[in-house]
Amino acid sequence: MNLLPRDMTGRDAGALDLHPAPHLRTGAGAHGWRRQMMGMALGWPYVDTATLFILRRVFFKVSRMWAAAHVAGGSPEAFCAAVPMEARLADKRHLTAALARFEEARARATAVEAAWEVAFFGEAATFAAQLAALEATRLDARAALNGTRALFARYLWRDIARVRLATQTPAEVDAIYGAALNDFRPFVAPPSPLPPVAVSRAIPGTVGRDTWIRFKSPSARLGDVVTARVHEPPGVANPPTIILGHGICIEFDHWRGLVDETDELVRRGFRVIRPEAAWHGRRTRTGFYGGEEIVASFPMGSLDAFTGALQEWAIIADWAKRTSSGPLTMGGTSLGAQMAQLAATHARDWPERLRPQALLLITHCGSLADAVLHGAIPAIFGSAADIAAKGWTPERVAPYMALLDPLRTPPIPAERIVSVLGRRDVITPFTSGEPLVRDWGLPAENEFILDRGHFSVPMTLVRNTAAIDRFAAIVRGLAAG
Repeated sequence: MNLLPRDMTGRDAGALDLHPAPHLRTGAGAHGWRRQMMGMALGWPYVDTATLFILRRVFFKVSRMWAAAHVAGGSPEAFCAAVPMEARLADKRHLTAALARFEEARARATAVEAAWEVAFFGEAATFAAQLAALEATRLDARAALNGTRALFARYLWRDIARVRLATQTPAEVDAIYGAALNDFRPFVAPPSPLPPVAVSRAIPGTVGRDTWIRFKSPSARLGDVVTARVHEPPGVANPPTIILGHGICIEFDHWRGLVDETDELVRRGFRVIRPEAAWHGRRTRTGFYGGEEIVASFPMGSLDAFTGALQEWAIIADWAKRTSSGPLTMGGTSLGAQMAQLAATHARDWPERLRPQALLLITHCGSLADAVLHGAIPAIFGSAADIAAKGWTPERVAPYMALLDPLRTPPIPAERIVSVLGRRDVITPFTSGEPLVRDWGLPAENEFILDRGHFSVPMTLVRNTAAIDRFAAIVRGLAAG
């Protein structure tokens, strides 16, 4: 189906293998061909049913066990306690071997990451070829570590939780965020002064060149280091910038084979800055898998992640404007789209230079509560009962969730917002996203509705880029004006 407008249906670098990996030598043409093939194969509604099944029955269970392996120290008994799951004597031999293989993969990934840090952010100069090879090695090692989830697949039929729940009581949330119900602005205001931003050395990207930027999160609740990958278009002076947020549990800088809109945007002259959200990628805390803590500690996790993201995106916006005079835009998919539309809403109170001039929102919705409480997420993670047991009623949680919702009036002129929704989306429900877009009054040419679900929408964009083309045209107009 075509994409149509709404009304038309420990080791140092010297110890590593620094020869470029085969995939590093693959041309952009072959990469684009693979993307098109993935779009053709996966950009269909059947993918959503299959993906929901795999996430619920497989991925999040093995991820919970994988996270437990990080704190087990190779001990089967400690592993079972951390999952938690029943410790059986018959499992000990297998678990001992599986945990040993996990530790081997983790040691390699840790050593490569340490060498990567020195090479990309250290003081000593490194040859470009070494940097490119080291990045390929880093990504291989990290993807291999992520792949050790498969070591624990034999326990999938046990009663394994999909998330390590740590729901706070209403009183605990009130103590931290109660004041936000009266005035949310201090919780999402850009920090003053803005922290320094470190820039890595560059490597060739799939399109153009890639660097990383890094700074300390200004969030008192997070306080960790934020890393964002910067994809720069070739031969473009002062390119437009889009800060592009990712979905929950998605870690583009740590898996191979993931597909998003980045390459298509870079090919159209955008500089894409892709920050790692709280508790994802390098920000994942030991004992959890990427993104788990946002769901595990509802609603505190959502409040921490979104307030932190808005402050962090303001820092990225400032860096973007200091390094390019092109238009500043924001966007994202799923969780990233929710953050982008909320950032645009509160950017009205930010300095003018930090305000986004256009938005690209993919699989977004009008209410976070609709996604977290009424969509498919509670069924996937099994969190609804725990939330209720801690004393959260719909009436009690509604004021906090409303803090994370966009206004029903467009945060920027409606003609500068491009929205892509899926009629079958039950993760960020279409029944919540479609009314928001109607309230915003987007022009028909800016609204794209697919007969797709949450996961097949992005895959469809790989092979049909009408929405991205429309967004690029809007931003070209901004640059020309």
